Amino acid sequence: MRDTEDSEAFRLTVAKAALDLFSVRGYDATSVDDIAEASGISRRTFFRQFKGKDDVIFVDHEILLAQAAAFLEAEHDDPWVAVCDAAQLVFDRFTDWKEYARLRYQVVHQNPALRDREIVTVFKYERLFVEYLRSAAPDHSHLETIQFCATITATHNYVLRRMIRDGIDIAPADLQTALSRVRAGYGATGSGAGSDSASAGKSDDVVVAVFRRGTSAEAVVDALGEHLDG
Repeated sequence: MRDTEDSEAFRLTVAKAALDLFSVRGYDATSVDDIAEASGISRRTFFRQFKGKDDVIFVDHEILLAQAAAFLEAEHDDPWVAVCDAAQLVFDRFTDWKEYARLRYQVVHQNPALRDREIVTVFKYERLFVEYLRSAAPDHSHLETIQFCATITATHNYVLRRMIRDGIDIAPADLQTALSRVRAGYGATGSGAGSDSASAGKSDDVVVAVFRRGTSAEAVVDALGEHLDG
């Protein structure tokens, strides 16, 4: 049975066909008509699902943002753990879509405009986490909430990039361990994120990093990741 036009599988199939074309012909040399023909759909069907060929590249992020939001809308005993679990959910799906993600990485990093859009798209996860925690833990420090969500997002992105860009074999449990350390390091236990005694000893740990103006977000994440690895 063919996937319906509004299904995730259908949209990902079209996106995969587009990325295959981009990787061979180049992004600028590939038209919407080319993508539609390769996908076996009409131009009209394409535009019912996507605004343009740049949207098709990031459809996986759109799907995962919706899934993460739905996950956070459910009831959770511990909102801080829920944010970590939402990040884990996103990573697990990217692990399933590894080849798609690798193709997208190659295409995006050959086009400055697409790289800029990717940075904006990735930031949406952090914003989702912040908005959730501000609602679920409204009395908690807004600054620490932002710091926590930024670090969770950066940790996820660093581990994901190691797998996608560098080809390192990383298991979901590796990210889970890294996220648990972040949660402990931010002392989330005092805010209702569990009672791990190891967290209390690290609640005052602070890392201050200084970068030159104009340093890319990717360079910042890589540098912080290397520091944390050490």
